[in-house]
Amino acid sequence: MGLERSGPGLLLQDIDRGTDPAIAAALTVLLHLDADILVLTGMDHDPALHALRALARRLADRGLSYPHLHAPRPNSGQPTGLDLDGDSITHGPADAQGWGRFPGAGGSAVLSRLPLLTDGATDHSAFLWRDLPGHLMPPGDPAHAAIQRLPSHSHLQLPVALPDGRHLTLLIWHATPPVFDGPEDRNGRRNHDEAAFWLRLLDGSLPTPPPAPPFVLIGDANLDPADGDGRPAALMALLTHPLLRDAAPRGSHGRSEPAHQGDPALDTVLYPRLGGLRLDYILPSRNLALRGAGVLWPPPEDPLAPVLAAASRHYPVWVDLSLQPSAEAPP
Repeated sequence: MGLERSGPGLLLQDIDRGTDPAIAAALTVLLHLDADILVLTGMDHDPALHALRALARRLADRGLSYPHLHAPRPNSGQPTGLDLDGDSITHGPADAQGWGRFPGAGGSAVLSRLPLLTDGATDHSAFLWRDLPGHLMPPGDPAHAAIQRLPSHSHLQLPVALPDGRHLTLLIWHATPPVFDGPEDRNGRRNHDEAAFWLRLLDGSLPTPPPAPPFVLIGDANLDPADGDGRPAALMALLTHPLLRDAAPRGSHGRSEPAHQGDPALDTVLYPRLGGLRLDYILPSRNLALRGAGVLWPPPEDPLAPVLAAASRHYPVWVDLSLQPSAEAPP
């Protein structure tokens, strides 16, 4: 959504100035979506949430009010004090817990009309990679393994209060791209395990109890199940998990991509060289009734198309859920 900058404080500065074209485009897109719960990945984080509150004010000025906000502190840019990438320095972007030029770079944020039960949230961002059952962490320096967290940004369980008194739990993550490494495939392995974390949580093999339904797994997996680089086994297991539903949201752009195996209508991002990929997902639990789903990616002649392209290379994914139990819910 055009909400990442090269240094701390710059996003807030651009939001406050009100002249940045990418932010203006992002605001227009968010107004068009008019979602009850909005999850943004790739938004710079600051501890007091100044930038998120400024964004919410801009939306409120245009008639879209989100009274409930939350943003976990991401691992991106958080220093480790170790030389994780072997370049003989200990303070580079790749030496942080997750790649980032500064602490909080490219975090996640939630804006909601419904109350966010932050006191009941569980932030898994400090979970160590080596502690994931069946992890694919490459062998290396034990000192690195002792401090290396699994989430490159954050993994968060966040309950939302529903009007009928129940809770809907958001399971939010933003994984590292499975590229930009060497033959050890460290990023590819980490990307796989960031998805596998949710499999282990759902099957009860982590210290934290599994979430009670209803819940929604939502975020940027930075992985396409059919095209591009990476290890898709864990993601595929989530897409076919008996507790989850893949609504297969589709865009209406009408693009074709003969060199790809996947359906271009499912793509959520467009890269100049790689083409379209499906990287962003919303997977509700099966006890929620699905009323609709899609990718907000219209054909080029639509007036919204250039606005979306200016806002981000990622196109928004939306799912419309009924609070009534689904007839397809597993017993």
